Amino acid sequence: MANVELTSLAKLPTLSKLRKLELSDNIISGGLEVLAERCPNLTYLNLSGNKIKDLGTVEALQNLKNLKSLDLFNCEITNLEDYRDSIFELLQQITYLDGFDQEDNEAPDSEDDDDEDEDEAGPPGEYEEEDDEDDGGSDLGEGEEEEEDEDDDDDYVEEGGDEEEEAEGIRGEKRKRDPEDEGEEEDD
Repeated sequence: MANVELTSLAKLPTLSKLRKLELSDNIISGGLEVLAERCPNLTYLNLSGNKIKDLGTVEALQNLKNLKSLDLFNCEITNLEDYRDSIFELLQQITYLDGFDQEDNEAPDSEDDDDEDEDEAGPPGEYEEEDDEDDGGSDLGEGEEEEEDEDDDDDYVEEGGDEEEEAEGIRGEKRKRDPEDEGEEEDD
C-alpha cells in the first residue's frame, strides 16, 4: 500500500499471517497501535516517507514482538537528535532500522527475506528454482531461444506439407481469406 495517500490505518483488516507491510510514501502520522492488533506477526514494516514526527508515535510498535526491520527513512522523526539510538532503545525487538543494524551493518538483500517466506509457504521454493532457471535462460541465450524458435518453425514447415507449398507458390500476392481459414488461425 505504498504511495496511495493513506492518512490512517483505522480500517486496516486483520491480517494475522502478514509478515511484510509496505506503507511508504503515504501521509500517516499516527495510529500505529492498529498494526499490533491486526497484524501481530509483522517482521518487516516500511513507513518511510510518512509524517511520523516523534518517538511517542513509534512507541506503539513495541507490541509488534516479531518486528525485526523498521524503515522510517524520509520521516521527520529521523531529524531528531540520537534518532537511531532512541529507536533501538525503544524498540528492542528490531534488528534493522532504515536498512542498517545498530553497528551500521547493512541489512541482507531480500533473498534472505524470501527464505522466510519459503518456510511459511513451502511450495514457493520450487518456484524459486524455476525462476533461477528462467533468469539463466534469459541472461544466457536470447540467441539460443531464437534458434530454438527457428527449429520449431522448420519442423512446422515440414509438418505443414501441401498447404505450406501452396502458400510459398503465391508469395507476394494478396489473396482473399476464406472465413474458414480465419477461424483455423485463431484456433492455433
